[in-house]
Amino acid sequence: MPKALFLDRDGVVNVEKNYLHKIDDFELMDGILDVCRFYESQGYVIIIVTNQSGISRGLYTQEDFKHLSDWMVEHFKSLGVTITRIYHCPHHESIDGRCDCRKPEPGMFLDAQKDYDLDMKNSVMIGDNERDIEAAIRAGVGTNILLSRDVILSSANQIIGSLKELL
Repeated sequence: MPKALFLDRDGVVNVEKNYLHKIDDFELMDGILDVCRFYESQGYVIIIVTNQSGISRGLYTQEDFKHLSDWMVEHFKSLGVTITRIYHCPHHESIDGRCDCRKPEPGMFLDAQKDYDLDMKNSVMIGDNERDIEAAIRAGVGTNILLSRDVILSSANQIIGSLKELL
């Protein structure tokens, strides 16, 4: 059973920019490539789980998201890192009502578990918001890391101010 390194996208993989959907605006977070390389060397598959309410809000399309995601996978590959899959939730509760995929719901994690027969207990989640951590816990992810310089209380196993703290 493979184990996964789950990553939130905006604020963990790339610098948070409101409703990022253009390649030109994409900027990697400092340390993310080294973190991914380390976990890959330990046998983890890398899976991104990301809320993308900008789709529901009409700020960009599913095709825009797919274009950026496809580019991201290829960009990481060119830098020696394999992103196994990107799961996304295009919904927003105030527009679409409740869904099973928008974090803090665990739907994206459970889909990944089913699709890749993942060992969730030995998997890791890195998120920048408590809803990321809550979703991962609800899905049975064993180690949950919150990337934040502001939060002092969290359900996460660990709070870090920089991805480089994991190296």
